[in-house]
Amino acid sequence: MSEKLKAYFTRQMMIVMTLGFSSGLPLMLVFGTLSLWLKDYNIAYSAIGAFSLVRLPYSFKWLWAPLVENCKIPVLNKLGKRRSWALLAQIGLFLSLCWLASLNPSENILYMAVITLLVSFFSATQDIVLDAFRVELFEGNTEQEVRGATIYVLGYRIGILVSGAFAIGLAAYLSWNAVYFINALLILLGMTATLLSHEPENNEVVKKSADKQSIVRHALVEPFIQFMKRPYWLVALLIVFTYRLSDAYFGPMAYPFYDDIGFSKTEIAYITKIYGMAATIIGGVIGGVLLAKIGLMRGMLCLAFVQGITTALYIPLYYVGHNIWFLMFTISLENLSSGMATTAIIAFMSVLCDKGYTATQYALLSSLTGVARDVLASTSGKVLELTSWPTFFFISALLTLPGAILCWYLNKKKPTYLLNT
Repeated sequence: MSEKLKAYFTRQMMIVMTLGFSSGLPLMLVFGTLSLWLKDYNIAYSAIGAFSLVRLPYSFKWLWAPLVENCKIPVLNKLGKRRSWALLAQIGLFLSLCWLASLNPSENILYMAVITLLVSFFSATQDIVLDAFRVELFEGNTEQEVRGATIYVLGYRIGILVSGAFAIGLAAYLSWNAVYFINALLILLGMTATLLSHEPENNEVVKKSADKQSIVRHALVEPFIQFMKRPYWLVALLIVFTYRLSDAYFGPMAYPFYDDIGFSKTEIAYITKIYGMAATIIGGVIGGVLLAKIGLMRGMLCLAFVQGITTALYIPLYYVGHNIWFLMFTISLENLSSGMATTAIIAFMSVLCDKGYTATQYALLSSLTGVARDVLASTSGKVLELTSWPTFFFISALLTLPGAILCWYLNKKKPTYLLNT
């Protein structure tokens, strides 16, 4: 084994990968996997769609990030600032998942929504801490930073795979309560990694300045002021908000749709997660190559239409019904386009950020995409109940048009910050 390869298998890297796993694991438990659990208990589509709102803590985690950054936790602070907050979030996540695993959707749907919101809150808090932990752990060593990010994302993807494909496949043999309890137990791996890790150096709370107003202004006011100095800044914000609407809208209904047309949990787990994840990763790479070749805005415009076309493929899938090969074809193309579009919107948000305010501006921009995903997607189930699967997917496909029109407009205006893209 070469030295470069060995560098990915050090004790520190294995801890980072486990923390990435702990970060990725809860995501599907409050998203796709949860939708299928609710569908199995004959919960109305409108209610399943409304459950998108329980993921709002992921979109607004920047609100309590300063608290995590600056406050010490009594007793646990002996572990260090980062590790104490990580452990507190993981304990909360473990307990709330165990609580969720004890509920019955048909008897406690509102209660279940509250507990799921709690899971999202602790999961989002864990993300705040672990993102900072990873950056500080390798700060000053670019090569290590790249390795750390790579291995963390690998763990994150494995976490999503376990709480998605593995959990759905397991639900074919065990009760959903047992499946969720098993996933709750896996959070213990993250807690163990936190306890075995070393607190990053140089992460002490920044000394308080005498001029508190200047700190608040620099942290909260200046990023907005600088952003609004950009030409067509409102158009740019609307692009961020609308660009992934199509995918966000039909997302909560995807698993119930597969179930409706006759696919088993094993088939859903195998095809949608394993093939889908591979296609998403490949799509991300292709998207980067495409943007480099034809430019950011033209690439975003093209990919907006590609998203609409691949979403519309679910209409013929509805009429074809239970056909493994057509499902593989549809899932692969849809996830391929999703990976490409995700690369495009991430690149666009990165271009919009000013140096000196990158963290705040990017956090707020990414939160905007989360609001679009969770708030608007909460109406998807109601729209489905009032229409049909083909009409629902047609509406979802049409949601790519606002983003496409805005991309065309901004490309035509060619503001200075986009000239080199």
